[in-house]
Amino acid sequence: MSPARLPLFPLNVVLLPGADMPLHIFEPRYRQMVRECLHAKTLFGMLLALPNGIAGTGCTAEILEVTNRYDDGRCDILTIGREPFRVIEVFSDEPLDTLLRGEVDYLEDRAGPVNPRVSRELVELYETCHTLVFDDYPRDLDSGTETPISYRIAAKLPMDLLWKQRVLELRSEAEREERLVAYLREWAPHLQRADTVRARAASNGHGLN
Repeated sequence: MSPARLPLFPLNVVLLPGADMPLHIFEPRYRQMVRECLHAKTLFGMLLALPNGIAGTGCTAEILEVTNRYDDGRCDILTIGREPFRVIEVFSDEPLDTLLRGEVDYLEDRAGPVNPRVSRELVELYETCHTLVFDDYPRDLDSGTETPISYRIAAKLPMDLLWKQRVLELRSEAEREERLVAYLREWAPHLQRADTVRARAASNGHGLN
């Protein structure tokens, strides 16, 4: 696929393919971006904003709908992640308060088998972590979508942003699943301890050692 030019939206979030993301648009340059995308039915690029710049890999966002418009020009939109991309060049010859644009390459996964054992463990760990974080068993993982399960799991859990960024940058489903299993194995015990502390605190300290 040949390089494309996209408007870029750096933000302190990581958008993953197939994930819904509501956004509140208030800066004039991003209001302009939304108008352009709606008029031309085009996508924009979401990039993780870092302390020293922006991430080099992002995900395109499609605007599904404008959910609210305000009298002062602000709006709320619902977007969905589509394709990972790598930034080739950022065009910085415009004033800082104007819309950032860049030339990007779209990224495809490398073909390769996925280990069924790893996939099963990933789902089990996801169910455990989701239940501990949200106090609710997940019911929407098998949604009929073609989006790889690694993206769906990473999007649904409040993982560290840099870990979500790593998931976005990996170019095979097998490697994403293996990395997520390693992350969730380490994360789950911390969630369990936090859940125990909350339960003890709710009991006014009774039963504390």
